[in-house]
Amino acid sequence: MERVPYPPVASDAPLVVFDFDHTLYDGDSGSHLFAWLIRRSAWRTLLAALIAPVAAPMIAFLPTRRHGIGAFAWVGTIREACEFDSLVDAYVRQHTEEIRARLLPVALDVLHRHRLSGDRVVVATGAPPRLASAILGFVAHEDVPVVGTQVERFFGGIRAARHCHHAMKMTMLRDAGFDAPIAIAYSDSTADLPLLLAAARPVVVNPKPGGIDVFRARLPAGTPMLNWGCPARAGQPVLLGG
Repeated sequence: MERVPYPPVASDAPLVVFDFDHTLYDGDSGSHLFAWLIRRSAWRTLLAALIAPVAAPMIAFLPTRRHGIGAFAWVGTIREACEFDSLVDAYVRQHTEEIRARLLPVALDVLHRHRLSGDRVVVATGAPPRLASAILGFVAHEDVPVVGTQVERFFGGIRAARHCHHAMKMTMLRDAGFDAPIAIAYSDSTADLPLLLAAARPVVVNPKPGGIDVFRARLPAGTPMLNWGCPARAGQPVLLGG
């Protein structure tokens, strides 16, 4: 599939923000990457199993999530000669078909239509930006800017330095130059309430069933809650082109 010649984006074009995991991509792309990095060797797999009782529960809680994710990222990259971006590119090349199957056609169609309308589109994700960019560019042929979790070198591996998550996602968007009022924001996660609340039009997509009541309590009445093709998630089903 060839890239579409999108119209130029005006400086005052509406700013539209998409989450990535469970919004454009069915699953947690960072977890899939780090699992592959860890499974490359038996000793990494063993080390991950040893730290899992401590690191895995940390991921479930907002204050410690960055450290839990960073622990597994470190295991997957310790003593690695290749640069992290090169590892990400290799992962995407080797798993193109599996990744393509996880990209949600309805979501990509919505993103595509925003770009055809001349909107200023950005993806803001908890995944490393290189990963989302590689997936969208190499697999989906969409060259949109991505703001994501920044990594840093740490004792021979990498770890999350700034986790693009919850309120920090808004900070990182502003730091990246996306400081205009947000016209529309799309996300599945209650952790993205700061983003959704900042948008003139929040749209919840593929929410967990347990998050519906939270969204209804915190977001404006009538906020759309849609399902773009995640069978295990809630929301009103939307057909491609609908």
